[in-house]
Amino acid sequence: MPWLMRDDRVLASLEIASSRSDRRTGLLGRDGFEGALLIEGTRSVHTMGMRFPIDVAHLDGDGTVLRCATMPRHRVGMPVLRARKVLEAEAGSFARWGICPGQVLEVRVQHPADS
Repeated sequence: MPWLMRDDRVLASLEIASSRSDRRTGLLGRDGFEGALLIEGTRSVHTMGMRFPIDVAHLDGDGTVLRCATMPRHRVGMPVLRARKVLEAEAGSFARWGICPGQVLEVRVQHPADS
């Protein structure tokens, strides 16, 4: 299972949506979500049909957080032109994890404790 990391610290378990189908589905149809979802190859997201509000972080190709926002249900987000990926989590997660613009986030496939 992949992990979302910052400065060698595990923030959350991570799902990665890289296929067209996975990117299109995102968190739709879920009643809640523990962890985070990384949607690759996108500059914007929406919450149309979502059952809960989400935190959204736009990341550049190196994983640097460009912009963070909390999106209520049934909204369409504005694209962030330099973004290459979007990170989603339940609203309030980014505050707990301390995610903010300028930070570099990392994806690790193996849990650091197993290294």
